Amino acid sequence: MPFRRNLVVRGAAVAAGVAMVAGAVSGFTAPSPRQAAPAAAQELRWAPCDPRYPGAECADLWLPVDWARPDGPRFALALARRRAADPGARVGSLVFGPGGPGDSGVSRVVTGIQRFSPEVLRRFDVVSFDPRGVGGSDAVVCSGELLAQRPSPRMNGQADFDRTVEYNRRLRADCRARSGPVFDHLDTGNTVRDLDAVRAALGEEKLTFHGSSYGTMLGAQYAETYPRRIRAMVLESVIDHSVPTARGFLRAQGAAAQDSFEEFVKWCGRTADCALHGRDVRAVWRGLLARAERGELENPGRRGTSLSPMDLVNLIAFRSFYKADYAGLARTVAGMEASAPLPPSATAPAPIPMTVPVFCSDWRLPVRDHREYASIVREMDRVAPDMPYLMPLHVVAACLGQPADDPQHRLKVRGAPPILVSNAVHDPATGYPWAVSVARQLGRQGVLLTYEGAGHGSVTSGPCMENAVDRYLVELAVPPRGTRCPAVGT
Repeated sequence: MPFRRNLVVRGAAVAAGVAMVAGAVSGFTAPSPRQAAPAAAQELRWAPCDPRYPGAECADLWLPVDWARPDGPRFALALARRRAADPGARVGSLVFGPGGPGDSGVSRVVTGIQRFSPEVLRRFDVVSFDPRGVGGSDAVVCSGELLAQRPSPRMNGQADFDRTVEYNRRLRADCRARSGPVFDHLDTGNTVRDLDAVRAALGEEKLTFHGSSYGTMLGAQYAETYPRRIRAMVLESVIDHSVPTARGFLRAQGAAAQDSFEEFVKWCGRTADCALHGRDVRAVWRGLLARAERGELENPGRRGTSLSPMDLVNLIAFRSFYKADYAGLARTVAGMEASAPLPPSATAPAPIPMTVPVFCSDWRLPVRDHREYASIVREMDRVAPDMPYLMPLHVVAACLGQPADDPQHRLKVRGAPPILVSNAVHDPATGYPWAVSVARQLGRQGVLLTYEGAGHGSVTSGPCMENAVDRYLVELAVPPRGTRCPAVGT
């Protein structure tokens, strides 16, 4: 049964709070799902992904939509790989668990392979996939018109709260109707089974895994489910899936984002490379937020159009904090401050990503009513006064009234080898306390590797980090407990 695959290139994260971008790559012929063999017996039929990106190979793995019904309907999990650059030194396959939820692992392998260290690329076949509901793996589809009607997460009363819950119900029904049966099985618990099927189809007795951001939830739950099938596992920029409440989740997200803003202010105060050096950075930023509230702030990416305060926070500041690009953020902020005000107009945030249902399947974050919701928002504003309107707030609002298939719990891992937990001290999306918590939940298996710098992602942040991670993946040599690597580049 021939088909065309669309590779959707996803930029960062729902939980992390950055918008996504879309693109396309060509597909190839794959077997019919009715003829698909069990995952462990399937032979992956690799073929070039796209002539524009030589060396990247793609394949499909037909898997059950619902692992509780393995003989039921199936879907094609999109895979990509690049072979080890030095076949004679090859260790095996390293499977990368993408973040988001919503990032495309296929895109990472096809167009973003520089994400991995030279030693990893030399010694491993690097393999990744589009998680179910993403990109080439039965992507969630929703009405663009309905998405554009999303209510603001800033609610003024119980009527707004009720309208949001009703809107979420309508949107969920629309997405389910457009997306097909996989929509009801998007949770990480099902993706854990997908990951083990990938391991088996690759012919690997044990899994070598690198999960980043949302991919760390996948890795941690795999370690719970299949602890003795792990060879090595790196969890980078770690999500703590034991946080029990919406209040606790949003407090942690706000604190991480505000910490990154404070680091930006400190950097501008100590270096002349900052375009705002010598200025009151906080006052300049709050002036931009006020202009955005009035609809007077021009979007630097779309001249003549206004930028909402939500997009100012999430698309301008937060995106820069991901890479600790303080110099770039300072130049952007200085340019926006100097721009002429636009005539006041109403603004709306960018549409929320269609992969929010994945998050809603994994997190039970109930909020009883508007009174409780408003209390949470006030607390978040106290914790993160310079970073209002963070995307996690949008996502929690988008999940109001929704069920969760794989709700939060503390990790229970028994019999796994050492698992390397890596995090920057100043991570804007997955704060360092989450990594400490996850390492503790892993117990003797958890080894925390600390990067003293900033940014979302740390395994290639300087030679200390890169060498420690490479040695673990290649030689299974675990760094000493308490290892801390110095910051580079800021």
